[in-house]
Amino acid sequence: MSEKPKVAFLCVHNSCRSQIAEALGKLLAADTFESYSAGTQTKPQINPDAVRMMKELYGVDLEATQHSKLLSELPPVDIVITMGCGVSCPNLPCRYREDWGLEDPTGQGEQAFHETIRQIHQKVLSLRQRIRDRELG
Repeated sequence: MSEKPKVAFLCVHNSCRSQIAEALGKLLAADTFESYSAGTQTKPQINPDAVRMMKELYGVDLEATQHSKLLSELPPVDIVITMGCGVSCPNLPCRYREDWGLEDPTGQGEQAFHETIRQIHQKVLSLRQRIRDRELG
């Protein structure tokens, strides 16, 4: 594949998990895939706890680089990763799809955010390796 695949990280509101995944995709895997995020609905701002934790852990300011987006704002994508949206997961055409089944840490405190961010970090690295190994995308 000569062009990097486009990966969309999707949640319902595109305000927490999918935003974290987009940022970590850009930080950890920009050499392998392009990262996007969106949802079926938007929020006026990205979750403030997610913003604070990403600044603390990675020096990434989500508010400066990202905003809540609708599915219709995305370019055509190759891979769709849903965050674990339950019954109302967004749908978007793609060549490959998987669900990461992550619980939304909103309102659960700092430890829940740390754990969710750690899981997303590991899953982004795994996705990067699988794309490099040409297992998907």
